[in-house]
Amino acid sequence: MRFYSVAAIGLVCAGWVFGWGQHADAESSGQQPPNLVVFIADDLGYYDTQPYGSRDAKTPNLRRLAEAGLKITGAYVASPACAPSRAALLTGLMPARSGAIINHSRPQAEIKKLPAYLQQLGYEVASFGKVAHYNHGPEYGFDLVQGEGFHKHEGIGQAVAFLESRDKSKPLCIFVGTNWPHVPWPEVADGDAREVTLPPTHVDTDKTRYWRKRYYAAVAQMDEDLGTILAAAREHLDPARTWFFFTSDHGAQWPFGKWNLYDAGTRVPLVVAGPGVKAGTSSDALVSWVDLLPTLVELAGGSPPADIDGRSFAAVLRGEKATHRDKVYTTHTGDGRMNVYPIRAVTDGRWKYILNTHPELQHATHINRAAAGDGLDYWRTWEAAARTDPAAAKIVERYRQRPREELYDLAADPYEQHNLAADPAHQERLATLRDKVAEWMKQQADDGAAIGEPLKLGEEPTPIPPANKKANPKTNKAR
Repeated sequence: MRFYSVAAIGLVCAGWVFGWGQHADAESSGQQPPNLVVFIADDLGYYDTQPYGSRDAKTPNLRRLAEAGLKITGAYVASPACAPSRAALLTGLMPARSGAIINHSRPQAEIKKLPAYLQQLGYEVASFGKVAHYNHGPEYGFDLVQGEGFHKHEGIGQAVAFLESRDKSKPLCIFVGTNWPHVPWPEVADGDAREVTLPPTHVDTDKTRYWRKRYYAAVAQMDEDLGTILAAAREHLDPARTWFFFTSDHGAQWPFGKWNLYDAGTRVPLVVAGPGVKAGTSSDALVSWVDLLPTLVELAGGSPPADIDGRSFAAVLRGEKATHRDKVYTTHTGDGRMNVYPIRAVTDGRWKYILNTHPELQHATHINRAAAGDGLDYWRTWEAAARTDPAAAKIVERYRQRPREELYDLAADPYEQHNLAADPAHQERLATLRDKVAEWMKQQADDGAAIGEPLKLGEEPTPIPPANKKANPKTNKAR
């Protein structure tokens, strides 16, 4: 297996611009169906990479990919939890229809999955690392599954070895999932973290800044994995007929991120390079993760299925259309006992409506119910600050208790700090979006139920140890 230096990765990534620019019409030549590469980050927030404006994250490989292709700014996952999100990608169905509603759940066995669509078109379809949820990969029908498991990093090297030695007689669709930047995050020196930029949803404490530095170290690890796969793909797959997708399964594990329907939880980076894609461009087209399945099928030369929730946005990638959806729905139900809090939402790119279907419940997650490495270490400093600081108290209270309805102007308030649901000036808009969500839930046969053992308002969110394992409070490596 070949290993790539950081310098070599940078040179190779830059070469993708040249390769694709030289062969913009190669896909239409009809010689052979294109190869498809899908790289998935784990728990990466929309704002936490260089192409999407971060001043703290170091993601040179993703920056180079964006310079070679199209950066989409209106991409949303179906759900901000690993299993439902990845099931939506691989089935083209929203969670209520696929059956993968809560985290760790699986879609119904009889549902046709993405590998089957591509295999019918003559493709070899392989999965390396965390693509489906942990150890769910074989159930999706991939020709090859390697490197699954919690923070197992062998999948990156296995993908490189596969690309070096595979039989190239078939077109390839390869999925590669890195475990970064999912917790546990790498250790870093304490140092001076005052230069770290905190979003307004955070309580500013030394612990928060230290853990934010650890998160960015994990983001850098993700970018290194991306660079390795970019270099291998550039060497072993013809860029004239290769599409490369980069995205993330949902936002980062911070309060108001993962397990929430705020943009920090559901809006994700999506960068695509391929034949005919104009380098260094950007699109604000609204797309959903359920749209990836029909898009890949269309790029592979097939007809996208009509009986799924997803719709192909291949025309956006080719520059034939500037828009895709007029609205995107997102959904979250829960993650075991750690998080039982059903939420539904819709956005048109400007306005966001959120329905908390059981506001009598208390919102809680791994962050305040698991171990130090999940967030408890800094969360305790938020609680301490809240005892004397009204601003901190407001953040902590908002994390725990939500109103039934929330309405945000994303253009004026991108971090969704000002709920306009009670504003008389927005009652007509509120009613319209409320009706849209109600009608969509009816179509999805989604009753918005709370599934599991909820935590009620006023109850103490006592820590929950991982099932059948003893958690290490320092590293939280037990899961």
